[in-house]
Amino acid sequence: MSDGTQHGSGAADGPGRPGTPSAGSSAVVVGGGLAGITAALALADAGVRVTLLEGRPRLGGLAFSFQRGELTVDNGQHVYLRCCTAYRWLLDRIDATGLAPVQDRLDVPVLDAEAAPGRRLGRLRRDALPVPLHLGRSLATYPHLSLAERARVGRAALALRALDPRDPALDTQDFGSWLTAHGQSARAVEALWDLVGVATLNAAAGDASLGLAAMVFKTGLLSDPGAADIGWARVPLGELHDRLARKALDSAGVRTEVRTRVTALSTDGNGTWSVQVPGERIEADAVVLAVPQREAHDLLPAGALDSPERLLEIGTAPILNVHVVFDRKVLGRPFFTAIGSPVQWVFDRTEASGLREGQYLAVSQSTAQDEIDLPVAVLRERYLPELRRLLPAARGAEVKDFFVTRERTATFAPSPGVGRLRPGARTKAPGLCLAGAWTATGWPATMESAVRSGVSAASAVLGTLGRSGAHLPDLFEEAA
Repeated sequence: MSDGTQHGSGAADGPGRPGTPSAGSSAVVVGGGLAGITAALALADAGVRVTLLEGRPRLGGLAFSFQRGELTVDNGQHVYLRCCTAYRWLLDRIDATGLAPVQDRLDVPVLDAEAAPGRRLGRLRRDALPVPLHLGRSLATYPHLSLAERARVGRAALALRALDPRDPALDTQDFGSWLTAHGQSARAVEALWDLVGVATLNAAAGDASLGLAAMVFKTGLLSDPGAADIGWARVPLGELHDRLARKALDSAGVRTEVRTRVTALSTDGNGTWSVQVPGERIEADAVVLAVPQREAHDLLPAGALDSPERLLEIGTAPILNVHVVFDRKVLGRPFFTAIGSPVQWVFDRTEASGLREGQYLAVSQSTAQDEIDLPVAVLRERYLPELRRLLPAARGAEVKDFFVTRERTATFAPSPGVGRLRPGARTKAPGLCLAGAWTATGWPATMESAVRSGVSAASAVLGTLGRSGAHLPDLFEEAA
């Protein structure tokens, strides 16, 4: 989930502002995704002189926008939950909170493509009751499961709530086997557990670490009544993660350089780091590597990690996005998810894209290993009939545009055992820290994980530089 570029001016707002850098310490952040943006802002807010280097022509990493004619297109649909405290902190820090609001109360329409008319629509929503009663009425009336399946889901949820996601033993098990052992039918997995898990983990239950799955369900659904309320950008992602992020970085005094790829890192052993880019060597007291795991592996100096080869063992998983523009409105709600169909989640992106006539739907397909390289014509033959099957209003509508976006390495694969491969923020090289959704945040590969990693890396750097991190957000408020 390329627009034009400008180099940041690096001008500070003035004396006394928390973000005004001092001459005493400096840092280079390599990578301008959400992790790098977060680390750069957090360091600058502590008075560190920061240079942010990004190889792409824009900021935002894998959550970006591009132009297709008059459409502004997000590369993929990205959502977050109310429990995503770090990402919400970043939105606030870049003055974007109002552009990516959260639902007043969790409400997910679920369409069963194979159900009889009148029973196709179910809803997963919460009441204003304490956990776990907040989901009780929704589960009791959920039409896509039998009465017995609903009862067994309730018992499994209570058992899941008793697990500790930080227990290393859970990371060695797969979520699907655990669900089977706790009485969950294949139908319950499809109509409930995978409905949530595939979207958040980018893996089906049988391929996902029990530890990560337990973290997702405990934090999102079983910690606080409002934890799973869904938020998403009502404007293009590039407005948030590029334009507004760059404005915040400039105001904080960060020197931001795009189209600038780092080729080497080295240290003189006396606390000074050298970062090599084409035509320039930048010296700093600390470096944050906020790049994908394979790129981090290639840039790490010898001895920085005990087992750097583990970074190469962290698998990746793709996400496919199907974009369809109809000549008329065919969907009357902001989004829905489907079962009994290849279609997973569908979002109305009409207003955000700038489309003036018709309706633009984005179909987000996680766990897309079998489809990621299929030709557009094949995907069109597969998904257009499904959309028409799910949305009666689409059956007579003309398709004005159909295209796909592919992120072949959208996330790290949350496979059993991945936990032992994910490094923390600190390395054995003083002043060198790691950031990225793939690091040991305890979360799957989400925007929340990326921002958390940036906060952790900034905290580690500030500790090395002897500076306070009191301004950093407290990321441990929500129940684990």
